[in-house]
Amino acid sequence: MASMGLSIEEQKAVEQFRKDVVDPSQTKLVVLDFWAEWCGPCKALTPVLEKVCAEYADKGVILAKINVDEQKFIASQFQVQSIPTVYAMFQGQPVADLTPMRSESQLKQALDQILQQVPVQAGAADGQDGQQQGQQAPDLDQLVAMGEQVLADGDAERAASVFMQLAQMAPDKAEVQSGLIRALVAAGQTEAAQQAYDALPQEMKDDPLVQQGHSALELAGTQVDTAELDNLRKAAAERPADTEAQIAFAEAAFAAGERDEAAEVLLRSIQGGGEEGNEAAKEKLLKIFEAVGMEDPWVSTQRRKLSLILFG
Repeated sequence: MASMGLSIEEQKAVEQFRKDVVDPSQTKLVVLDFWAEWCGPCKALTPVLEKVCAEYADKGVILAKINVDEQKFIASQFQVQSIPTVYAMFQGQPVADLTPMRSESQLKQALDQILQQVPVQAGAADGQDGQQQGQQAPDLDQLVAMGEQVLADGDAERAASVFMQLAQMAPDKAEVQSGLIRALVAAGQTEAAQQAYDALPQEMKDDPLVQQGHSALELAGTQVDTAELDNLRKAAAERPADTEAQIAFAEAAFAAGERDEAAEVLLRSIQGGGEEGNEAAKEKLLKIFEAVGMEDPWVSTQRRKLSLILFG
């Protein structure tokens, strides 16, 4: 975190964070726990984190805690929306989201996986060998995969936070910018997503991965209120042969997060419409696939349904 333009209190918070988290994370895996006194789930999780981190201390794991009420600036930098929020930090960057891990066994399993992937120094933190190990940056692909998994799990706010951090690390990576745009769209932050896309150089906008994010952004522009969505749903049901009505509802349903319903109505239109209608509905469905991501399990399922319709 840079300290330019910050108030004295914010600079102090940054320096303390650097001392407690960033510096130790050069050679250690820091489990960073965002909590508050009033948070019941935080109090239930604290003894679990303390116990597991103590058991893993000889493997190079340490625990750091951030009280979100006392250190609001640091919490804001991580886009913390709810607590408890727990990250595994290495080299000053989040390498895994541990928030869903609430039991000892879940935490240990997650830590075991992380420790196999990042060059954490076990034992004492100081020493030349440890410093050399600490210079190895975590694999960007692993961090992107973490963000994509969080997004696939439906936690768009947290995914956006992860990709914002990655965008600071690797702003020239198309997979990072694509993830950021799609996460912001999924979180309902379409203006921020549009700004992120507009700020990219043209050569990156032409990248297929960024085009995937742009497709999600375009589809998000069809958001309507609940009453209008119901009207479009009714029109699509009453006029099954009207391809335009089917597409209009599918777009609005997808923008509202009802992607199963959006795919269902388009698949039905492809199956029962004429040649022109089939092509229009298929084009819209493929646009949705692109927005979600061709490797997404949901897309794979819908593509199999499409293949059965087209090829029997």
